[in-house]
Amino acid sequence: MTYLFDPGNWEWLITGNNFRFLLEGFAINLEIAAIAMVLSMTIGLALALGRLSRLGPLSFAAGAWVDIWRNLPVILVILYLALGMPESWRDAYEANAPGFLPEELRSGRVLAAILGLTLYNSAVLAEIMRAGILSLERGQREAALALGFTPWQSMRLVILPQGLRRMVPAMVSQLITLNKDTTLVSIIAIQEVMRHARIVTGFNFFGGVTAPVLQVFIVVGVLFVVVNLLLSRLSRRLEQRERHRTGTKLERVRGLEDQLVTEP
Repeated sequence: MTYLFDPGNWEWLITGNNFRFLLEGFAINLEIAAIAMVLSMTIGLALALGRLSRLGPLSFAAGAWVDIWRNLPVILVILYLALGMPESWRDAYEANAPGFLPEELRSGRVLAAILGLTLYNSAVLAEIMRAGILSLERGQREAALALGFTPWQSMRLVILPQGLRRMVPAMVSQLITLNKDTTLVSIIAIQEVMRHARIVTGFNFFGGVTAPVLQVFIVVGVLFVVVNLLLSRLSRRLEQRERHRTGTKLERVRGLEDQLVTEP
């Protein structure tokens, strides 16, 4: 414990540009996570609707896609894409990447990282969304059809808003996992926070003060804790806002994780 709290072991944090260097790497993680989150939720919703489709081939294809990607380790998917992605894809990405992106995000390696995170997390989110939709009583769909809604209108206006709202905690939990999984992209030489942390611990060119490994990675962990806590708080605010807007009261069912029932 003395080693942990020794002021001399934390001097690196306020010396030179060490902390700024870590923040620059962490910003790359957040940018990769933000892109992968948007893509994962969009593709995940499409897969969930595909699995619920009455068209047998579409439902089977979506189910097979989900079962394959969600059962593969994320690090394996990222590494496979980095090694097996055609050069033409990388060249096309680098040629068309917007100029306002940081240099690290304009590299072809980032495409493999984003695709790997998206493939895995979209499959997991698809199952979460499908569970939320199926948790609604059949009467909701039947009532919408009785009011003259088409099947698509009943899904878009009645089923999806209620079903996805029930799955907000589980979805946010998976997005937090996605944010943490961005640290895995360091295996394909992307200059993100973990690689920056290893640079800080390996060299002392930022002020000439040695940076102990334990303290550096504690700081990295705190950065992730802060961001993920903010995500959790945001999800709670969204739940409360939707609860007040719809005039419903949501209570947890004891013994069933991440399941909610609606009471008028």
